[in-house]
Amino acid sequence: MSNDQLAELHLHIEGSLEPPLIFDLAERNAIALPYNDIDELRAKYEFTDLQSFLDLYYANMAVLQTAEDFADLARAYFRRTAQAGVTHAEIFFDPQAHTERGVPLDAVVEGLADACASSEREFCVTSGLIASILRDKPVLHANQLLDDLLAMQAPIIGLGLDSAEVGYPPSLFVDVFAKARAEGLHVVAHAGEEGPPDYIWQALDLLKVERIDHGVRCLEDEALVNRLVEEQIPLTVCPLSNVRLKVIDNVEQLPLRQMLERGLSVSINSDDPAYFGGYVDDNFSALEAGMGLTAAERKQLAENSIRASFVTV
Repeated sequence: MSNDQLAELHLHIEGSLEPPLIFDLAERNAIALPYNDIDELRAKYEFTDLQSFLDLYYANMAVLQTAEDFADLARAYFRRTAQAGVTHAEIFFDPQAHTERGVPLDAVVEGLADACASSEREFCVTSGLIASILRDKPVLHANQLLDDLLAMQAPIIGLGLDSAEVGYPPSLFVDVFAKARAEGLHVVAHAGEEGPPDYIWQALDLLKVERIDHGVRCLEDEALVNRLVEEQIPLTVCPLSNVRLKVIDNVEQLPLRQMLERGLSVSINSDDPAYFGGYVDDNFSALEAGMGLTAAERKQLAENSIRASFVTV
């Protein structure tokens, strides 16, 4: 790995929808927003928990209507993440959040795939798409989504699991993840953010995931930590997200150094940067200011991100 390689592995493309683009797309699609201006919208970006964030997150998605909208969204992310030093991005998208409001699945996939196909040429960022299941929707919907993606031969590299964690354990989605693996897709899952360490066990043993998204609560279970270290299961940690969603009060409380010292494969990611206060470079800056992240630790985190990616670099 060269010294300038960095992968982002935990990024929800809908979470990179910045307020100026929200207003631009609303105008393009003749959508009336419930905010008078960008400042009024930004004032709503104070969250008390995951659900309060999700409520605003899904409401703002209403402006995403066409393939062109999704392509513009992804290109805006690639442009900004290239400035952050990211050279490879594996991007989550939530098809159900769009199809349930009447946006055709092919419009979502076409727009994002178009931006990904040109991301290396335009922004020097290689990329891949991971379709994420909304775990708080009926399981039958998840199975139908995967069938639809496979039928259209969507250019995705994997299947993920996200949205409100508590009360929606990984065990609900065993069948759809088994099918995804049988079709040669990579599999990952959000676990151990708001949900307990048991959700991480379930994601590993039942869904057989290759990466755990978040996973910060693993330290509550010594046997789990030992397994994650032994098998080098990557954890895609999102510091500013954890602060904004009240998982921790500040970045100083993030047990990142402890995780690194234990030998856990941790990377730093932005999650939903438009909502949580910054992109990957902002997350690294916060860690440097808050916990004195060293150059050696930063290098380790970058190396971890490349090793945890689904590309051969």
